[in-house]
Amino acid sequence: MTRIAAIIVAAGRGLRAGGGLPKQWRDLAGRPVIDRTIAAFSTHPAITQVIVVLHPDDMHRLRNPDVICVAGGSTRQESVLAGLRATDAERVLIHDAARPLVSAALIDRVCAMLDHHTGAAPALAVTDALWRGDTLVTGLQDRDGLHRAQTPQGFDRAAILAAHLAAPAGAADDVAVALAAGLDVAIVAGDEDNIKITHADDFIRAAQRLENHMDVRLGNGYDVHRFGPGDHVVLCGVAVPFDRGLQGHSDADVGMHAVTDAIYGALGQGDIGVHFPPSDPQWKGAESQIFLRHAATMARDAGFAISNVDCTLVCEFPKIGPHQSAMRAAMAAILGIDSTRVSVKATTSEQLGFTGRGEGIAALATAALVAS
Repeated sequence: MTRIAAIIVAAGRGLRAGGGLPKQWRDLAGRPVIDRTIAAFSTHPAITQVIVVLHPDDMHRLRNPDVICVAGGSTRQESVLAGLRATDAERVLIHDAARPLVSAALIDRVCAMLDHHTGAAPALAVTDALWRGDTLVTGLQDRDGLHRAQTPQGFDRAAILAAHLAAPAGAADDVAVALAAGLDVAIVAGDEDNIKITHADDFIRAAQRLENHMDVRLGNGYDVHRFGPGDHVVLCGVAVPFDRGLQGHSDADVGMHAVTDAIYGALGQGDIGVHFPPSDPQWKGAESQIFLRHAATMARDAGFAISNVDCTLVCEFPKIGPHQSAMRAAMAAILGIDSTRVSVKATTSEQLGFTGRGEGIAALATAALVAS
């Protein structure tokens, strides 16, 4: 398998977009721009390594174990060269951190073209009329064959490294470096949504595009455990004193099981039994936080943020109210979200059915995931 490294260039200090921070560190619809850019590549199946080139003063800002951080230089060319030296992958995709809306389909197109060319880069054909002039129009510019350049720009790593080592300063982008070295660069279809954030209005445009293309997944979970001998029950990660316990292969945390299944359901990944079979003795008596943490990790790895979870416990007893805050906090810590995004509530079944007869506890849960 050909190894492809994504080099995300994020060492710039551009403040034209406002906000008092370099644009890559500013918030875009709830997440820093750079986080969205990294996620586009780290979740792509063709990308085997992600390298982020940062300004030396920003090295402390990024805490992502899935990427390699290197310090950039005073120019974009120096920063790209630092990224190229940090990998030995056969191919590289060089991308601007300020393009957080790059799609998996666009990455696919660039990668596929590298099977036939030393370089490949996305672009959009110029369709507007072009004028020359300043305050007055002095002439027209033929637009035939003109394109608006985008990133990621992909290359054979050895070829583009040699080109950068020989390149004079001042190249507009990596395609310019490649052309100066005589490399062929194929044009692939770009994407209008793959905008580069430069000015304040670009944040508004990017947020609108995110809203239009938002991928929201919903899942539900349901679980039941019967009462048996014991002196407490574990519900949503909290041990609640009681004169009986809940029976199950694991710790029988019925609430956490329902939430876990809701997340798996939103991902289309079955239920707890698929990932942690009850026939496997290693899970006997296991803490249910293991299951919930696994589901949360799967969601993040698939490029989703957990927006919120809602769990309803159905039982006549024990009383849930005094423990709700602790339950929310416990699950929020495992899920990596704020406790305000976790709901735990309880209801009775009016003495009807197995819960009404005090034979056990049921739980229902819903989870909402949003593509991140």
